[in-house]
Amino acid sequence: MLANFDSLYSLFEAFPDEQSCIDHLRAIRWRDGEFCPYCGGAKIYHFSDRKTHKCGECGERFSIKVGTIFENTKLPLRKWFAAIWMITNHPKGIASVTLAKDLKITQKSAWFMLHRLRHAARTPSFNAPLKGDVEADTTFVGGKEKNKHAKGGKQGGAGKAELRAEHVADHKAKTLQGKVRQNVAKCSAVLADEAMAFVGLDKDFTHLAVNHSAGEYVRLGGFVHTNNIEGVWALLKRQIVGIHHWVSPKHLQRYVDEMTWRYNRRDMKPSPRMNDIFACVEGRLR
Repeated sequence: MLANFDSLYSLFEAFPDEQSCIDHLRAIRWRDGEFCPYCGGAKIYHFSDRKTHKCGECGERFSIKVGTIFENTKLPLRKWFAAIWMITNHPKGIASVTLAKDLKITQKSAWFMLHRLRHAARTPSFNAPLKGDVEADTTFVGGKEKNKHAKGGKQGGAGKAELRAEHVADHKAKTLQGKVRQNVAKCSAVLADEAMAFVGLDKDFTHLAVNHSAGEYVRLGGFVHTNNIEGVWALLKRQIVGIHHWVSPKHLQRYVDEMTWRYNRRDMKPSPRMNDIFACVEGRLR
């Protein structure tokens, strides 16, 4: 049975030692059955130390951390669990400098730890296109203030709306419309602003726009707006400017993934939200 926790204090109560963390990780990773991280074999032998196992097919000995973002880590899982709590439950995430102080580790270790967790929070692919009323918008991160996205609308996000966000190299129509077509089902209503890059979407969608440059933020009795996605950009900016202060273009997508992961789970309670990232820990980040 998986532990439940609604605060950082109760997290440490639920996991008083390293073995309890190992047991929790094993319960989630092997919830559908035991397997070998090397060959995928299902014949697994368990050693009395409760920390290591051996595959009956390939003969390899391993711990439950092999093949995950925790592989070869020198930090105890309790510190990892604390970091996961903070990155999943603080609305704007946590800075590596702050995490280093809180966990009593180096800033370099905290930075790499957070990037491993952002690697787990990524969304490599989507199972189905978005349908219904879909808001599409862009924002600039960094650069001159005059080139950044104009502010407007209120923060939205109520309900079960799904967010998809991606760092793109340019603002051209071919690029942006390609992303819309890649993620949105045909004949859906695409709600956007007056940006010329979105002109032409009416070939495949019902394209409705508001004119932000003219001070218009809502049309058709409140149906046409980009308030929800504007709120997302505000959240991203507060995360970057308020918490991290600066991020490099190289790693920007990872910060976007982190924000998107939290946003799409904003209605979940702390314990299920934290457990959800444990289900995504497969794969090393080197």
